[in-house]
Amino acid sequence: MAEIENKILVTGAFGQIGSELVPALQQKHGKDNVVAMGHRNIPSRFDGILEKADPRNISDIEKIIKDHNILTIYHLVSLLSVTGEKDPGLTWDINMNGLINILDLAVKYQNRVFWPSSIAAFGPTTPQDNTAQKTVLEPTTMYGATKVAGENLCRYYFITYGLDIRSIRYPGLISWKAEPGGGTTDYAVAIFYDGLRKGEYNCFVRKDTVLPMMYMDDAIRGTVELMDADLDVAKRREARDWDSYNLAAISFQAQELAEELKKHIPNLKVEYNPDHRQAIADSWPNSIDDSLARSEWGWKHEFDLPKMTKVMVDNLRKNSI
Repeated sequence: MAEIENKILVTGAFGQIGSELVPALQQKHGKDNVVAMGHRNIPSRFDGILEKADPRNISDIEKIIKDHNILTIYHLVSLLSVTGEKDPGLTWDINMNGLINILDLAVKYQNRVFWPSSIAAFGPTTPQDNTAQKTVLEPTTMYGATKVAGENLCRYYFITYGLDIRSIRYPGLISWKAEPGGGTTDYAVAIFYDGLRKGEYNCFVRKDTVLPMMYMDDAIRGTVELMDADLDVAKRREARDWDSYNLAAISFQAQELAEELKKHIPNLKVEYNPDHRQAIADSWPNSIDDSLARSEWGWKHEFDLPKMTKVMVDNLRKNSI
């Protein structure tokens, strides 16, 4: 594939989203045009352009932008909900100081930016059913607090500096390519791993817990589609209107996922023993209204619960899980 003039930088390239977004961008734009930035836990077999840096070190990030002629930045570095509660100060440091460095550099070098928000931006005072695009944002976790602050920061840079920054409020993301770690919605991934390995799963949320979820392929496709979309940025900026788009696919009870999985693992045993993560789950919506994303840039999910479950099981079995 021919070289393009400007390249793409993905920070947090080996995290939950980055580990699947980078290959998708490489396939679309060519490996020579995607720079993957990691800090720790970098796979030894990674095939592509690699940079090691901490986004809190602005000089290192600036050097990467200049050296590779970066045009678009997907800034994915973030500590997640459960991990974030273990060290709130570190979570704020990484999630916010890294973001403001990226935004400052993006203004300086006229980059386009993608930044992920989350349903964690909502809280117990948010209406839980069909949660609106514009609603109450009063989270009760440090992770959620950084997402609300991040959304406000992105809006400020969009309005004040004209920065083209786009964002999605992701629901819980489900993928077979990485084991669960650090998220409240990760029960919906762990049940597949433990179910296939041990034939049983001890679920850390109640069986009637309902949360918005999405299969990772839909999330990656939606992310790229948003960045490719021809949005009327100038009109939005004139109206001082910026949104992190609600994005939805499927919502289900924990026990509904277990019953669907039993179609593939008939002897699966699931127990429900809620722990501290239940309070976080209870503070998040049951379902999301994503009509703005569907109307403005044509978002449409492809994976329902049965299709997602089958793909998860087939791929995990294929990979000897």
